[in-house]
Amino acid sequence: MMKMMIATERLTKHFEAFVAVRQVNLEVAQGELLALLGPNGAGKTTTVRMLSSVLRPTAGRATINGYDVVADAEAVRRSVGVLTEQPGLYARMTGLEYLQFYGRLYGLGAEFARQRSSNLFARFDMAGAETRRLGTYSKGMRQKVGLIRAMLHDPAVLLLDEPTSAMDPHSAKLVRDAIRELQQDNRAIILCTHNLAEAESLADRIAIINQGEIVASGSPDELKHKLLGPAVLELTLDQPLDGHRPELEHIVDIEQVDNHIIRYRATNPATQNPQLVHTLSGLGLGVISLTEISQSLEEVYLNVVNGPPARPETGDRGPQTADGGPQAILDIKR
Repeated sequence: MMKMMIATERLTKHFEAFVAVRQVNLEVAQGELLALLGPNGAGKTTTVRMLSSVLRPTAGRATINGYDVVADAEAVRRSVGVLTEQPGLYARMTGLEYLQFYGRLYGLGAEFARQRSSNLFARFDMAGAETRRLGTYSKGMRQKVGLIRAMLHDPAVLLLDEPTSAMDPHSAKLVRDAIRELQQDNRAIILCTHNLAEAESLADRIAIINQGEIVASGSPDELKHKLLGPAVLELTLDQPLDGHRPELEHIVDIEQVDNHIIRYRATNPATQNPQLVHTLSGLGLGVISLTEISQSLEEVYLNVVNGPPARPETGDRGPQTADGGPQAILDIKR
């Protein structure tokens, strides 16, 4: 059983009368990456600051690597690496001087900090740049230095706020690959990002925060199924369907018919797809292809943050418990 590295219980932060974070419950285990999504001002950065013992919670509690963020603040800071959206670099220092300075703050030996800095510069395709002043770096290079700083002391927990912001595709891929390697090293990671494709490719689980509250959480596939319904399938025929739609509607939920192409939803594809193909064959219609239309995390996100579009009921009740009630696989709050 993996150790729970990040845990919050009803974590709350007030700024006078304004409630920035309201009763947030999160858990992230060793080797797990949780993507924390939400619009600007939703409470992501405030949550990260509480988890890194920069802000004191108004109510609730949180632990990092078993340490309480209030009672054990120093131990929390030793356990966590933080990349803020604006890294706040000292422009007149060289890259190496900057990281050796932070190495001393982390209690690292000078030679160890120098060697680890050089290795990380090479890992992020910046070998040779460590002797240049930070003021000469591009925005993407500065972001990578911020990530190197977060990784310098080899922390058990990483809190990353927009780690690939302003990077070119090559640099962004290097960072994403490094994040995947860090997961494999049994680190726990919270990734705050507006890049939904990045979140979907990296995250084990996703939590969406809006107006300070977690409004949806689960794996990408769980969220898609719960919030968007069954997958959309597209079937291409060798001739037009013409007037045979009624024969199919008692099998699947047909959304669209366009000449040779049928788009539909199936709550139980393993049973319904063969039945559909068999019926079409009996009508003298041949199937050329059957594919699943990918549903995006963007649709899920907009559904949660802006509210779902009107959609007719498909009859899908979702997973059931032994007594016939719905099985809760997500935490969805409307």
